[in-house]
Amino acid sequence: MDDFQLYINLGLNHVLDWKAYDHVLFLVVLTIFYSFKDWKKVLWLITAFTLGHTLSLTLSAYRLVYVDMDIIEFLIPITIFSTAIYNIFKVNSPPKNIKINSLFALVFGLIHGIGFSSYFKILVDESEDKLLPLIEFAIGIEIAQIIIVIFVLLLSFLVLNIFKRSKRDWILIVSSIVIGFVIPMLIERKFW
Repeated sequence: MDDFQLYINLGLNHVLDWKAYDHVLFLVVLTIFYSFKDWKKVLWLITAFTLGHTLSLTLSAYRLVYVDMDIIEFLIPITIFSTAIYNIFKVNSPPKNIKINSLFALVFGLIHGIGFSSYFKILVDESEDKLLPLIEFAIGIEIAQIIIVIFVLLLSFLVLNIFKRSKRDWILIVSSIVIGFVIPMLIERKFW
């Protein structure tokens, strides 16, 4: 039971760590268009993202897939930047086709999952069975994602309904702030 709690906590802390805020930024721009009434769409997006990163985390942990981490560390902020830019261009016509957005979330999840794998490989000994720790770690990551998404939806509710700000302005402001955080990441993480 202690190992179960350990790996769940490691997954939770890995996402919620302020030093590793790139995952949080992605979830923010992924879900900023939505509110609690759109919970089904949010569920599709988060499920697609989860499937993507769990699949690539598993494949990478078992060394079935290898991608240079310098490339992945650059691609992660690219996914955040491109999602924020998409939000800015689509601010007046919110995404209606959740299947296309879910496909992008799946692909971006594949990239983020490989990023998680480098951390996971440090935690688990090569000779150790990886399946159970991998599942526990992924559960911790998913719990953290749910916390972040609920926080984003709650904050959006407050801004839009209590402070009476327009959804358009809210999306533009949040997406622009995220772009401001991501540009230095892109510069720092360039791999060439």
